[in-house]
Amino acid sequence: MRRFAELFEALDRTASTAAKRDAMASYFAEARPEDAAWAVYVLGGGKLKRTATATELRLALAAETGYADWLIDESYQHVGDLAETVALMLPASEAAEGDTPLHVWMEARLPSLSRLETSERVEMLREWWRSLPREQVFLVNKLLTGSLRVGVSHRLVVQALAQWAALPSDLMAHRLSGTWKPSATAFLALAEPERADEHAGERPYPFFLASPLEQEVTALGAVNEWLAEWKWDGIRAQLMRRAGGAVLWSRGEERLDGRFPEIELAAIDLPEGCVVDGEILAWMLDEDHPLPFAALQKRIGKLKPGAKLLADTPVRLMTYDLLEWEGQDLRERPLVERRARLAALIEGRGPTLMLSPSVETTTWDALAAVRGESRERRTEGLMLKKLDSPYRVGRKRGDWWKWKVDPYTVDAVLLYAQPGHGRRSGLFTDYTFGVWDGEALVPVAKAYSGLDDSEIGRLDRWIRAHTIERFGPVRSVEPTHVFELAFEAIQASGRHKAGVAVRFPRIIRWRTDLSIRDADKLDDLRRLASG
Repeated sequence: MRRFAELFEALDRTASTAAKRDAMASYFAEARPEDAAWAVYVLGGGKLKRTATATELRLALAAETGYADWLIDESYQHVGDLAETVALMLPASEAAEGDTPLHVWMEARLPSLSRLETSERVEMLREWWRSLPREQVFLVNKLLTGSLRVGVSHRLVVQALAQWAALPSDLMAHRLSGTWKPSATAFLALAEPERADEHAGERPYPFFLASPLEQEVTALGAVNEWLAEWKWDGIRAQLMRRAGGAVLWSRGEERLDGRFPEIELAAIDLPEGCVVDGEILAWMLDEDHPLPFAALQKRIGKLKPGAKLLADTPVRLMTYDLLEWEGQDLRERPLVERRARLAALIEGRGPTLMLSPSVETTTWDALAAVRGESRERRTEGLMLKKLDSPYRVGRKRGDWWKWKVDPYTVDAVLLYAQPGHGRRSGLFTDYTFGVWDGEALVPVAKAYSGLDDSEIGRLDRWIRAHTIERFGPVRSVEPTHVFELAFEAIQASGRHKAGVAVRFPRIIRWRTDLSIRDADKLDDLRRLASG
């Protein structure tokens, strides 16, 4: 654990991508394989099971220090992160326990904690804290609460592993895809030479992600060198037809077994050895456009959807790329060839399996005009894909662009704030905004991105000085500041007090030129939702 704590500190104190990559590569080279495997899993965003609650951490801290509950709560409010609060409030440990390896913590100690009663867990936490230096107390607390974040992406972990193993990062990304489980054997296998059967089995291919188009579309060159498709608002997925079965993988590399049985059933008719990339959409048979994403959300969390849900919210897979054919990896072939093979494969297999239609125009101006129809078609804009492009790994710029329609915007008033996570856990960075419903301000959106560091610092100081009430980590503030928010879509929602729900809200700018009476009205949002 000591070496992992040193790595965590090195990652936390730098914003340099190269420095983070080098630090991880050095750790992978020096650490024991069983420890390095767990570091890969944790840093790469693997799900951690919570083995103790926040309440139990508070109880253990109070019992160990004798501090009053109000002091612990006040300290937590100031720090913004419970694991860090505990580490800071505990007295320095005088014990000199040997360095317990990371894999022992992950495979034995933390799981054993979950099998105890609350009183026993509290005592075990106290025992651990007494035996650990402060930086390891913090890490253990983060691991047992399942909330470790360190500011490195999965892609950066892949690059660090590729650097350590001296292998291509695309190959490393594929080896980590799917249900990779941490073990010494699995870690060492990451560095093995590439095999002929590398892509066999049920492991999905790493997804190729488009980048936002930020330059003028005419800068892309001739329009006839690009494939234009609608940008669908669904769940990105790969459909794999192998070994006599059909498997759906989400972009988050989660198997979707049983969640979309109509797609799995339709896929059984596909030939063996093919992998299709596409988008799962909720779509009624007699409609010429998909249902809103809110309808699809009813299906996402259902492991085994019932007959009524299947009937009320049918789904289909809008296919747009063919990654494997007859067991052969096609990703290096040009898109125009992959697309032609996909069209032949999908022809006549509708409606559950559909080919994403191309948008045919002869000029960029004509394509821009068609793009203006996006919201009527319930899409987010257009995808632009270079016809000669391979299927790459991750978000590599140049070949695939998402040309989204301009977002909706609203001027809203800051109503609530709470601390962020990771490096921002000591600052108020998560905000709730409201609009006018008559003479009352009603919350309509939460956002945490869009402000620069200086604005965050200035707003944080203002929030602390103008708090009205506290609700745990959340503070209500004086309605004073107006912010312009952008969002991609809006739907009527019975689950929200305002009656509407916005999708992907983010802050565009701090409207210091507006008073709160200039903020928008709920009726304006309701009209957008109904239109």
